Parts: sequence; structure tokens; C-alpha cells
Amino acid sequence: MEVTAVTRNCRMSAQKGRPLAREVQGLSVADALKIVEFSPRKAATILSATLKSAVANAKNNENLDVDSLKVKLSVFDEGARMRRFWPRARGSASPIKKRLCHCKVVLTDGQ
Repeated sequence: MEVTAVTRNCRMSAQKGRPLAREVQGLSVADALKIVEFSPRKAATILSATLKSAVANAKNNENLDVDSLKVKLSVFDEGARMRRFWPRARGSASPIKKRLCHCKVVLTDGQ
């Protein structure tokens, strides 16, 4: 049985979250939460919230045992980009792309 949780439109580039997401894949939920809890990265708070949401989905919607869950997939995907402009000399402007990302976590009970 697989359970998913997705956090959309996080104000961070996906590139910054991918190393932490790779580190958590394949671990049990308890170990993954420990790693995320002690990480100083901004991605850790987003990944922690998504992991806890996936655990709540597994517990309440699917009636799965939380202790037996493992992180099957943990991904930070690109989201939309907010386009802004930075004023430059002589009335011109330089574009700025403020990136957003989506965090997806898939948990499995190993059956």
C-alpha cells in the first residue's frame, strides 16, 4: 500500500531541496524525521511537514501501522516561476525569476 503527500508552491528552488530528499529515500519514517529535524536547511522544514502529512494520511485514511512505514520516494520538483524586474540604468530593467517548488513524499508499508 502506498500513501502520498504533496506540498505545492513552496518559496524555494527545487535544486536546494534535492540533496536532502535523496538522503531520506529508503529510510523508515522515524529515521527520516530525525535526519530532517537536525538539518539546518530551509528544505528540512518543508520536507518535515510533508512527511508528517503523509504519515497522517497513512494513519487516518488507510489505517496503516506508522512504525512499519518507509519512505519510498521523496522528490522536489520545479514549480512555477514568479517573474519580477530589477530596475537598471537609463530606464531599463533586468528580469528576476523567483522559483517555486513542489515537495512530494510517497510512503509504503513494504507489502
